[in-house]
Amino acid sequence: MLASLRALPEQIRQYMLVTANYWAFTLTDGALRMLVVLHFHQLGYSPLAIAMLFLFYEFFGVVTNLFGGYLGARFGLNRTMNIGLGLQIGALAMLLVPNELLTIAWVMAAQALSGIAKDLNKMSAKSSIKALVAKGAEGTLYKYIALLTGSKNTLKGVGFFLGGALLALFGFHGAILLMAVGLSLVWGLSLVKLKQDLGKASTKPKFNQIFSKSRNINILSAARMCLFAARDVWFVVALPVYLASQFDWDHYWVGGFLASWVIAYGVVQSFAPKITGSQFAGAGQAPGGRAALFWVSMLAIIPIVIAIAMTVLPNPQWWLIAGLILFGVVFAINSSLHSYLIVSYASDDGVSLDVGFYYMANAMGRLIGTILSGWVYQVAGLVACLWIAAGFLLVTVAISVYLPKQPQQAS
Repeated sequence: MLASLRALPEQIRQYMLVTANYWAFTLTDGALRMLVVLHFHQLGYSPLAIAMLFLFYEFFGVVTNLFGGYLGARFGLNRTMNIGLGLQIGALAMLLVPNELLTIAWVMAAQALSGIAKDLNKMSAKSSIKALVAKGAEGTLYKYIALLTGSKNTLKGVGFFLGGALLALFGFHGAILLMAVGLSLVWGLSLVKLKQDLGKASTKPKFNQIFSKSRNINILSAARMCLFAARDVWFVVALPVYLASQFDWDHYWVGGFLASWVIAYGVVQSFAPKITGSQFAGAGQAPGGRAALFWVSMLAIIPIVIAIAMTVLPNPQWWLIAGLILFGVVFAINSSLHSYLIVSYASDDGVSLDVGFYYMANAMGRLIGTILSGWVYQVAGLVACLWIAAGFLLVTVAISVYLPKQPQQAS
């Protein structure tokens, strides 16, 4: 098997290494989230209090993406990816202290470290694909990005299941220790095998370049921020609390259902190139801004229909489930298209600067959605969250009008 791997082109081997690195990290990230949720639920924390444990996780994602892109372009994506893995191991180690020391402040600090690690790893993985795919091969780039993004979300869902299984088999501290050891092995392989100059800019970028000067990237970043705020405003806190309180599901049912949703969401992302094809583009070309506008317009309709159905029709919970499934499919296509477009728009030299700025906007959208999800649900309920989600999506539609029709037109 090792001989067959050595026979592969260097670019393919590097892509496989980046992907394996990203997969290993994602498994531990999903498992850690479920471990924290279940363990602190057992300790008597409320769902809203548990959600707030992840506030620093989202906040530091904004900061990390803003500065991580600069670091990747200056020092190389191999370093930022490996730093991300090392920080995740550190975050896991922080949770190995005895239960009496697992205070809210300590766990929030560990989650902050994990949030920095996650976004360093994600930014590095997405940016590196630009360096590993031949210039102008837009169709191949779209397929690689869709596969990486979709597999990540599928494995994150698997990680939810893994976290619950490890907790049941080994307890909280045993599960954390196993994940730390496994990730350390991956980290060692990555330190040795990942190319030293991957994604490094040919000239040292200036610090003020962390803010993108590209009109297309700024437009796409604004659209991404609103897109993810629209998802998380009802998905992060409001939905699991509603499922538990209105469906009378226990914590395992809620976690299992959401894990299944995330896995299916990732599968759809992986197949997005087959679904969109060369939509609104010529044969053999990847879709561009017109396709992104079409799919977000379709998405904006779904929360409106769910909100109306839950208000005026009987059995609102089943309208919610059906709508959630449809939302997941269409949202996955939107997310995959956006993930491809940012890498396509990004500059070849110092690609992580543009990708980091874009994922900063992504993290800001998640942060806004997370805060609003808890507050709006507590004040006005799930239907109000759906209407706010629809509002964010309509803003995304308006922003997407200004995207270039084809990715090749990006500046």
